[in-house]
Amino acid sequence: MNIISFLSLLVSLAIFIVSASSSSDSGLSSSYYDQICPEALPTIKLVVEDTVAQERRMGASLLRLHFHDCFVNGCDASVLLDQTSTIDSEKNAASNLNSARGFEVIDKIKIEVDKVCGRPIVSCADILAIAARDSVVALGGPWWKVKLGRRDSTTASRTTANNKMMTPFMDLPAIIKNFEDQGLDEKDLVVLSGAHTLGFAQCRTFRSRIYNVTNIDPAFASHLQTICPQVGGDTMLAPLDPTPSSFDVKYFSNLVSKKGILSTDQALFNGKDTSELVLKYSRNKKEFSRDFAKSMIKMGDMKPLTGNKGEIRQDCRKVNLKY
Repeated sequence: MNIISFLSLLVSLAIFIVSASSSSDSGLSSSYYDQICPEALPTIKLVVEDTVAQERRMGASLLRLHFHDCFVNGCDASVLLDQTSTIDSEKNAASNLNSARGFEVIDKIKIEVDKVCGRPIVSCADILAIAARDSVVALGGPWWKVKLGRRDSTTASRTTANNKMMTPFMDLPAIIKNFEDQGLDEKDLVVLSGAHTLGFAQCRTFRSRIYNVTNIDPAFASHLQTICPQVGGDTMLAPLDPTPSSFDVKYFSNLVSKKGILSTDQALFNGKDTSELVLKYSRNKKEFSRDFAKSMIKMGDMKPLTGNKGEIRQDCRKVNLKY
């Protein structure tokens, strides 16, 4: 082998190693936009940081959008599509109606990113994934490399959203099965439920718990009853943990003290394996942050559209016009 052939071999090997280290079996890569639009991620970060600085609650809302996108036919931005004659919008599903928010922030990000990239090159699905990460970081949580290269769906399904999304009233076996159906295990369940360290819950989602169950701290239940009456007030808000704008472990401490707001949250402290994880994370933010980042990457790998599948939407709320 001559020196030129040897050098070519080394270059090829280096390219292979870099590619293998930055991509996944899903076809996604953390370096996807490095060459085609290096300003994309910094632009998203700036919009998210500005938005969260103005309204810290929005950080939780953007994180929730990514969850609600990925759990319905994969991370494909289907949750962003508006209702049309041919699209039964997931925004009208029970888990999203009058609840999901942050759509206008995604619109703003899309406009700014397309401007710096010079054309629609960043998918709405990737914007959701990056905005979720940047929201967590802005609220004191961990940073992780988001795998990128998703494409956007051309359809949505309210029926699938109603069937696939968790309800706040499931018991532990049902919650575990819901996650297993998505390829996520019990550790992922507990870790990702820890996203409830951020944000608020509506009265309608926890009313039955504070009036009808026994595995709740009585003083805590009485306090929530001042926010959420037995009749009416469905959209009144209560924080999911004592510090709803800070990424910490008080969510887990609350579960240990029987102060979980949602039945699905408190259920995590009823099973042997999940209870042990709750206890572990309640004592160690560093470990929770590390595992949360890993599970977010795993969730982001759920059935993405890549290659020639789907499209890169020009407007995140609607599919591209076909000429």
